[in-house]
Amino acid sequence: MLFVPVSGEFGAGEYARSLAIAHGVRRQWPEASIHFILSRQAPYAATVPYPATLLDSSPTFHTAAVSEAIEKFKPQIVIFDNAGRTAQLRAACRAGARIIYISSRSRQRRKAFRWRWMRLIDEHWIAYPQFIAGSLGSFERFKLGWLHRPVVRYLDVILSRAGSSEDSILAREGLRPEGYVLVVPGGGTGHPGAGDAPATFLAAANELAGTSLTVFVGPSAMADAAASGPPSSPSPGARLRCFNALPQAELAGLMSGARLVIANGGSTLLQAIACGRACIAIPIAQDQNQRIQRCVNAGVAIAAKLDATSMVQAAGELLRDESARASLARRASALQLADGIEVAITALTRLMKTV
Repeated sequence: MLFVPVSGEFGAGEYARSLAIAHGVRRQWPEASIHFILSRQAPYAATVPYPATLLDSSPTFHTAAVSEAIEKFKPQIVIFDNAGRTAQLRAACRAGARIIYISSRSRQRRKAFRWRWMRLIDEHWIAYPQFIAGSLGSFERFKLGWLHRPVVRYLDVILSRAGSSEDSILAREGLRPEGYVLVVPGGGTGHPGAGDAPATFLAAANELAGTSLTVFVGPSAMADAAASGPPSSPSPGARLRCFNALPQAELAGLMSGARLVIANGGSTLLQAIACGRACIAIPIAQDQNQRIQRCVNAGVAIAAKLDATSMVQAAGELLRDESARASLARRASALQLADGIEVAITALTRLMKTV
């Protein structure tokens, strides 16, 4: 199986999604051969736990190299995540592979619904839940009815669940369920125009720690600095706990136990909602504003600006208004978002029978 996520200096959402699915594949088929094609500029390129072909930039810009890798690797299934060119998809077809395309933005979704791409793609996975990504439009349904392909699925949310409570990060760290605020800026790579986002999240966490036990999960250098200097005039027992990037199952454990989650507007927000938590959403990339607004419209999150004062103010209001906080958490739980990894494994099992 070959994974080709868009990758580069900024952002890590596509890679994180592909990696989680790859781990799911390895659990389902321990002998599976898994390979990635990535940009060597990506901050995670040196730590990929699977064999990888590294390119000078995102795979979309290196059609010849991607096509060569497909021909050499001879995958049964290729998963393009927000990446790919028509020639790359055709190379996968020539190699006899089944093709999956994952779209998480409207532009990529439109690409996947072009006539020539629909004839090449076996499955089109929409990365977000229907209430965020939108239901299939009339023209999309017409095209699917005419071609009878590809299969379209909503992944909802990619979230590796935590293990047993005895083994949990809460038990190890002495954290009490609903006894802390969780602050998660996301993948740790600055987006253009929001390069200081992790530092802003950390500043908010540092201030919140003056009155509430606060857990920050983000870039280690900043987290280490914050941990060495406690917030000024803290209330008795209030403090800041800092963690570097955690395995997704442990982050899910922290989310599930948090009284409130402050997150970016990407996959992290959806993961927190899937854990049934009250959420404050902060946009750190341009495409996150609409996603956050749809979560606000659904009553499962409130929005705040990428500003420490705005974030702290929104958190304080929710923590003081138990009814509003509990309502957000209740509506989030009621969504019952599907486990995207299970959706992916079900689809892959079907495809493997046709290879």
